[in-house]
Amino acid sequence: MIVTIIAFIIVFGILVIVHEFGHFYFAKRSGILVREFSIGMGPKAVAFRRNATTYTLRFLPIGGYVRMAGVADDEDEELKPGTPVSLLIGQDGRVESINASKKTTLFNGIPLAITATDLEKELWIEGYENGDESTVKRYPVDHDATIIESDGTEVQIAPVDVQFQSAKLWQRMLTNFAGPMNNFILAIITFAILAFMQGGVTSVTQKVDATMANSVARDAGIKAGDEILAVNGKRMKTAQSISILIQDSPKEKLNLTVKRNGTTKHVTVTPKSKTVSGTTIGQIGVVWATHTDKSVGAKLAYGFTGSWNITKQIFQVLGRMVTHGFSLNDLGGPVAIFATTSQAARSGVRQVIYLLAVLSINLGIVNLLPIPALDGGKLVLNVVEAIRRKPLRVETESVITLIGFGLLMLLMILVTWNDIQRYFF
Repeated sequence: MIVTIIAFIIVFGILVIVHEFGHFYFAKRSGILVREFSIGMGPKAVAFRRNATTYTLRFLPIGGYVRMAGVADDEDEELKPGTPVSLLIGQDGRVESINASKKTTLFNGIPLAITATDLEKELWIEGYENGDESTVKRYPVDHDATIIESDGTEVQIAPVDVQFQSAKLWQRMLTNFAGPMNNFILAIITFAILAFMQGGVTSVTQKVDATMANSVARDAGIKAGDEILAVNGKRMKTAQSISILIQDSPKEKLNLTVKRNGTTKHVTVTPKSKTVSGTTIGQIGVVWATHTDKSVGAKLAYGFTGSWNITKQIFQVLGRMVTHGFSLNDLGGPVAIFATTSQAARSGVRQVIYLLAVLSINLGIVNLLPIPALDGGKLVLNVVEAIRRKPLRVETESVITLIGFGLLMLLMILVTWNDIQRYFF
């Protein structure tokens, strides 16, 4: 169990860091203020600031985020009238830090009961100083001043000129796309590393290596060395595509075109029906033959070919969800990832690395789905802005994002509960 937990944290951590670093890097390059880069969720464990960004490690290892100035999910704790704070004043008379936390004390901080603030445009804060309600005192605020939030996290204020919407449209689109892009890059690198660790690239051919005892394939006369070329007259290019078609056809007659010793023949099979993790699939009982290419070129190319093969599989699954009906068993959340990580950890380091690559592609593709609150949904809003030649109102975008986030949370709860039932009951 300890090995599984460590493997899960490492795999999940790499996925999150790589994804969020994509957003972080291109936001910085576009002049957008990244107020916080967080690994993990929930209460803060440790934090430090560097180059205007606060880096935090939080206790729950189930995600992370990049908090960019001015986006819908970047909301300051409201400094309402009457809120007690303390101000650190610089030598030029401007506020350098606003402390709204009871956990932190500013040395030589000036106590202030806030009456009003403007920390985006004119940059000022005013209120009653030292409990004196006879006079409202206003202080100018430095452009790069910080706010110490109630949990003690210190982040920089977000003036309009460094907010997300102030960047050019193409820069915002690239920033939104950068997270999934980094996941695809990670997968390519990981598959290449895996090929070198394995000493070559092993590919599954369309030739049959063996047939299982009492199987449909053996009963139909399929033998080791046979090559399956087509199913129902449709030419097959990979063993994987044949397997998927068979899985989708339980108890349905299939006409296989088989090549044996230079000649072709037609074989009819009816896949047996089997239930796996709540899903009914078809099986005929063949073991595919493999081929290993040990060249350096093949190992490097496997970064791309391995990633592309997994990408095709994911889109095939998405396609089946559309054509065969949606099922929660087709989805997996943190519980499913943990269970899969447990199986991979028992199989060794290479299987964990393979899982990392597969999950990275999954994360990249899922985040590009045109769903509000996901990167794909944000890109759709960018396209709408390009067509309209003006951005949506901030309130409208916030409502769309909030609805999307709510639906995602509901789906995540349903998926997680379904995973718990699948793997633990």
